[in-house]
Amino acid sequence: MAEKSLLMLSTGGTIASVNTKEGLAPGESGQDLLSLVGNIPYQITVKDILNLDSSNIQPEEWQLIAKKVYQYRNDYDGIVISHGTDTMAYTASMLTFMLQHINLPVVLTGSQMPITQPLSDAPDNLKAAFAAAAQCAPGIYVAFDRKIIRGCRSVKVRTTAFNAFESVNVPPVAEITSDGLVMNEQPKPVDGDCILNTKIDTNVALIKLFPGFDPHIIQAMADNGTRGIVIEAYGIGGMTYIRRNVAAAIANLSRAGIPVIASSQVLYEKSDFTRYEVGRQALLAGAISARDMTSESAITKLMWALGQGMNVEQVKQFFQTDVAGEISLK
Repeated sequence: MAEKSLLMLSTGGTIASVNTKEGLAPGESGQDLLSLVGNIPYQITVKDILNLDSSNIQPEEWQLIAKKVYQYRNDYDGIVISHGTDTMAYTASMLTFMLQHINLPVVLTGSQMPITQPLSDAPDNLKAAFAAAAQCAPGIYVAFDRKIIRGCRSVKVRTTAFNAFESVNVPPVAEITSDGLVMNEQPKPVDGDCILNTKIDTNVALIKLFPGFDPHIIQAMADNGTRGIVIEAYGIGGMTYIRRNVAAAIANLSRAGIPVIASSQVLYEKSDFTRYEVGRQALLAGAISARDMTSESAITKLMWALGQGMNVEQVKQFFQTDVAGEISLK
């Protein structure tokens, strides 16, 4: 079997960080990272495209990363992106929408400790990412702590432990065991050609409800240019409507052409706004259910939808569409 040809795009992050007077900051190149991984049975090309802590990875960087993946998608068997952990789930989710029908595996990874530290998790995470890039079906993934997660289902759930990421509401695509890379999901053929589309609208907001939340804040956001909102409701989908009527605020926004996506602040299992009166009020007001999507996936999907010029009804239809496994419709 011919040796797989992989591309590694380095963007910085903890994995590439070194000690400075101001604290840890990215300093190692992609080639530096590769030299510390050890023997890898693939032909790997390295390109440094960014050198940022992931807290500074923003929409402009998402667009650059997506363009680089698209540029090289036909030149390699798979692509690995080394990335900081704090915003990795956002990047992976956005790449899912910017690079729909991608024709090769694209795997993001990073680490909780810099690769130069003796007990770092970086070498194992990079090895897992290279294996996934060589063996997984086309798609966007996160490789971390011996798990391969669909990018649009990934969430960072721990700040220091090595098992920092979870696959929310679906099993990991694959896991690394003593048997090697074990697939949990059957590969699905790519439907259609990959089209790069990096048009997004970042005038959005993500709100977490809390007792006493003033719904006038929502209207103030809209009055100041916010074009879409994701609201993390309570439990399976509850929103306040006594004294502080969040549902009425949603209705006002919907009438003004501003889509409001309703998700749950509970990490696991789906929201169901039809179950309780406090949820039905929101649906009747025009809220669009995010079902079992992660907040990272919901906010990036909304940015992408608004970037395409979708109106409220089109956004609703788009959120009832499974683009790449980000939502369960049954």
